[in-house]
Amino acid sequence: MSDNTDSVVRTARREALLVVGIWLAAIVYAISTCYRLGYSRPAAELKLVFGFPDWIFWGVVMPWVLGAAISWLFGAVFVRDAHLGEELSEETDELGLGG
Repeated sequence: MSDNTDSVVRTARREALLVVGIWLAAIVYAISTCYRLGYSRPAAELKLVFGFPDWIFWGVVMPWVLGAAISWLFGAVFVRDAHLGEELSEETDELGLGG
């Protein structure tokens, strides 16, 4: 990748890669946990956690709760505004067409 890429674009790419990585980790965890705890299991072994079957709680509910917390933390701590340059006047835009 060339070094003359805008810093805003580099930051956006870095944030996007982090989000995709978190998403992939959540998908792998959810699918593997639901498969491991819920597939080919007798109904007599079913346990409830807060009213949910345990495989639903650990494989679906917890990833959603953790995903919401991680999303909030990511937005509150890591995402920052970037300077995009000078504002254009209201009469013209960068192409001189008026705005």
